Amino acid sequence: MLQIDVHSTVLTTVIILAVIAIISLFFGIKNLSKSKKIPFYAKRHARMVRGWRLVFTALVLIPLALVIFQYSEPVIYQYYVPSPTATQSPTITMTPSITLTPTITQTPSMTDTPSITITPSMPQEIAAEFEALIEPESDAVFSAIQFSNSLNSDLQPVDPSLEFTNPVGHLYGAYSYNNMSDGVQWTALWYWEGELVYYETSIWEGGTGGYGYSDWNPSSDQWQPGVYEVQLFIGEVWMVSGTFTVVGEPPTPTITNTPTQTATPTNTPTKTGTPTNTATRWPTASVTITLTLIPTSTIRPTDTQQPTPTE
Repeated sequence: MLQIDVHSTVLTTVIILAVIAIISLFFGIKNLSKSKKIPFYAKRHARMVRGWRLVFTALVLIPLALVIFQYSEPVIYQYYVPSPTATQSPTITMTPSITLTPTITQTPSMTDTPSITITPSMPQEIAAEFEALIEPESDAVFSAIQFSNSLNSDLQPVDPSLEFTNPVGHLYGAYSYNNMSDGVQWTALWYWEGELVYYETSIWEGGTGGYGYSDWNPSSDQWQPGVYEVQLFIGEVWMVSGTFTVVGEPPTPTITNTPTQTATPTNTPTKTGTPTNTATRWPTASVTITLTLIPTSTIRPTDTQQPTPTE
């Protein structure tokens, strides 16, 4: 059941009286102004009486509304004591004071958009390796580069992505092309954080249109985390670039244990069986030469027994 307190009832009554007074005053003035334009006396008089009646009604309702607003509520409270339970509702108004809308959030009015876009250029030390003599076609086009760990039989990337987690392994940058000419110089540059880490350049033999790729398969410890960019050139003209990100630290190379396999070459010391050629023990024959030191011919002094004939 709807319950209205005394204050709300008084306020509603005052508003209704004020609205009626304003409407009566408006139509009263309107009737008075129109009555001046009526040429017939009877109609003009009736319109004027109606207008003054509405104006009088408005003049009575306005003071009545003020009296009701000022004095009716205290008079009513003398006969009807207000219940104290109505004072519990103001406690709910405490929550709105906590909601503070942040006004400090200032949207930046100036956005620094770089006005200069740097076009990739061919390093001169790589341009010095060019072998092609044919100039590239001016209308040659390349599609965006897509990166994946494998390609299908149609040279399409399998599950292309822009982010790869270590260990990355073999990575392909696939693209499509058109209006190419065999015999021009084609170059792919692979950059890591702006540093050239790999490149390949060769004479184009892929025909005028189709699908191609550039790939890199370094050791696992060479895939450092960061942003990589692949740039494609025809001659020294930049065609297209593509970027991807590598996350995670590269695995430490455990291949260092494989050098123990070099122990197998220790079988090569069997080749030292060549000391069988140490039949050069011939020099020991020199020991036999020392047998010549047996000159028993030194017994010749026994010939000195010749004095016996002197008898």
